[in-house]
Amino acid sequence: MKKGILLLIGFVALYINANAQYVSLSNAEFAKLKQLVNTDADAKKAFEPFQATAKTALTEQPNPIEEITSEGMLAGNPDKIKSLKAVEDADKIYALALIYKVENDKACIDKAVEYLLAWARVNKASGDPIDETKLESLYAGYDMIRSDINANAKNQIDSWLKTVADGELYSEYAKGDKGTAINNWNSHRLKIIAMIAYAVHDGKYDKLLQQEMAKQIAINLYPDGTGYDFKERDAFHYHIYNLEPLLTAATVIYRATGKDYFNYQSPTGSSIKKSIDFMVPYVTGEKTHGEFLNSNVPFDKARAKNGEKDYQAGALFKPLTGVHVLEQASYFSGKYLAVVKKVVPADSDLKFDWELVLNKVRKPSGLN
Repeated sequence: MKKGILLLIGFVALYINANAQYVSLSNAEFAKLKQLVNTDADAKKAFEPFQATAKTALTEQPNPIEEITSEGMLAGNPDKIKSLKAVEDADKIYALALIYKVENDKACIDKAVEYLLAWARVNKASGDPIDETKLESLYAGYDMIRSDINANAKNQIDSWLKTVADGELYSEYAKGDKGTAINNWNSHRLKIIAMIAYAVHDGKYDKLLQQEMAKQIAINLYPDGTGYDFKERDAFHYHIYNLEPLLTAATVIYRATGKDYFNYQSPTGSSIKKSIDFMVPYVTGEKTHGEFLNSNVPFDKARAKNGEKDYQAGALFKPLTGVHVLEQASYFSGKYLAVVKKVVPADSDLKFDWELVLNKVRKPSGLN
């Protein structure tokens, strides 16, 4: 009898783990979120764009693309335009899933599944993290509803996402002494693998994620708070673009395992926390930085020549562009939220960033 009870407890634990939501929110957290958007004016305002996106998405058809191709292309390239239009589906899926979870709108989950199945049938994994990172909202949206959809749809979507994760796992860009094996590409690669691994609950990626997160923090970030991307591009634009995926991966991994890669310090003395702290005085305006002045990457110069304003050499870093990464970091430490509140104008849309709402309902008790 005792053995039977223990087996039952084991099966229940496995079932709960297989349906746990680490990439998005747990059911208990969704209950808190529902209450928050109904009682907090700022949360309600942050929630409204998702309502609008979902309402529109219900009237549209999925627009999957066989292979996302935007990496390395200048603005205006027809293939890039087509790809960026297609990946708008990711935000629609997230919005539909969110509205379903908060408002219990059955039409929204049905439509989200329609979008997801369309992508599962059409899209082919490329192993290019800069292209596939653009589906981040899709990965999170699927995590929201995976436990609520039928087995056939779940199997199809899981199978497709595993091909994406495997494509990144064995990506040519992560091999050898390529710069893409250690720069922001690899940070985005780890984010994709982490989000998919913990959305579909495939444990085969766990050991790799632990090894590679530690390795990336050691080789990609520097003890003084700078990093490979900042030094190579001489731009906070890329410092942020590198930290955002690392923070997403660190948050998912912490929620799933309790392993804290935000405060983790590598043998070289580097950490995600130090690299966030490094940029704080530039976000507050205490310091300034001319972007891309000493970039070693020809593509940066090509984009500047193409008239892309964010890549003009010498243009001063805009402090508010660093707010979102501090909002991500505020999951791990409230001190970054204090900085955000200090620098964001009262009438700015940044005040209603969704990351802040999420952190109110998923704040981990074991962190400051």
